[in-house]
This record gives sequence, C-alpha cells and structure tokens, in this order.
Amino acid sequence: MKLSSFTDYALRVLIYLASDSSRRATIAEIAQAFQISENHLIKVVHLLGQKGWVSTVRGKGGGLSLAYAAQDIVVGQVVRDTEGAALPAECFNSDGGQCCIAPICQLRDVLAEAVQAFYQVLDAYTLADLVQKPQAFARLLFRERAHKA
Repeated sequence: MKLSSFTDYALRVLIYLASDSSRRATIAEIAQAFQISENHLIKVVHLLGQKGWVSTVRGKGGGLSLAYAAQDIVVGQVVRDTEGAALPAECFNSDGGQCCIAPICQLRDVLAEAVQAFYQVLDAYTLADLVQKPQAFARLLFRERAHKA
C-alpha cells in the first residue's frame, strides 16, 4: 500500500515537532527543512489541527506544537486520519465498482486482510518510536537554525 504525499507530509510534520518539543515551530521552517511547499503544508497542518494531533497558536510567538506527548501518538491512527478509507481496489468502493467478477472474486477479502495487517503493524508504533534519537533528528532538521544562532 502506498501512502499519499499528504500522509507522508503529515508524518514529517509530526516527526519535526517531536524532534524538539520544547518550542513551537512554524510552517515555513518545516517546509524549509524538508524542501516542501508551504502551501501543501498549510493544508496538512490544518487537518492535523482539526484531528487534534497538533496545537496551533496564531500571531507573534505562535506556531505549532504536538497536542500530545509523542508516546501517545499512534502512527496507525495518524495514517487512518490522513489517508481516509482504504480503497486498494475498485471493489472497495461503496457502490462495489464495475468489476464483473466481484460477486465471486476473493481478491477483496485478501486485500482487506492485507490492509488490516498493514494497520496492525502501524498501530504497534508511536511517534516516539519514530524519533528515538531526537538529537540526531535535530542536527539534520534544524541546521538552518543552528547556522543563524
């Protein structure tokens, strides 16, 4: 199963925030660190805020921070929130799709089992598991900030 760019960016935002949870980050600095369009990140951050994964503060001194401790953010749930319903084949559509073999085909069941296994693995990990070495992430992600200091 391939994750969308949207989900990839959402996970990157969360990793960035977990790498230095002592401060708020801006969309601009995250975009610069990952070489991603700010416009794309605005949409991603908006959804992360709506879903409750990040807290946002507007104005001077504002920015983004994790709404929960990294160990409380389950990767599988973030992926579910950003990907939406898993539709690995046409027969997963609510109308059943146009496949003529759908009534007798077992592919739907096999793919449903695969999707379940995919999420079972992701549910075993938290954001803290992804950022076990925050100092190493910080060195890579915050290079620009270190040069300015």
